[in-house]
Amino acid sequence: MSQTREMLRDGIADAKNDKSIVKPYMMSHGTMECFSLKESRKFYEEFLGLECVKHAPPAMGVRCGLKFHIIAVEVGKAVHPCNVLNHWGIDVTSKEAVDQAHADALVHKDKYKIRQVLPAQDQHGIYSFYLEDLDHNWWEIQYYPGVQHEDMFDFGDRFSMDDDTPVPELEEIKARLST
Repeated sequence: MSQTREMLRDGIADAKNDKSIVKPYMMSHGTMECFSLKESRKFYEEFLGLECVKHAPPAMGVRCGLKFHIIAVEVGKAVHPCNVLNHWGIDVTSKEAVDQAHADALVHKDKYKIRQVLPAQDQHGIYSFYLEDLDHNWWEIQYYPGVQHEDMFDFGDRFSMDDDTPVPELEEIKARLST
């Protein structure tokens, strides 16, 4: 049995959209920009362990574990840098795996043109670190004891949409980015 199937016995979340105008049955993909598909693919496959397929001259699909994919679009120097608040999350099976990935990111920083590797830390209920890749895309490599996706939605809203209370973790991230 694959690791994904062990962790996720049921990978389906029923759409709760009875009152919406659009009635989608699933969220299927997102997009990100890259300078070069060839260089980015090497990083995605060799370092992050993602599966890639080039399905169009300027684009490739990227996935891992679920029926959701990212389309990486080659735009060359027209890449729009992102900040850490716009990131892709990758789950690993333990805190030790996070620490190993962090150590590997530092060792292989030059080989894969990784721009930044932030310290690993406990934050918002998980243990993780962020890294900025060669295309200015951010990745969070994290360990959560369980399945964060399920817990987040099972717990439901924990804050009112009318609550303007600052979130300390978000303020810390903003402060780090401004220095």
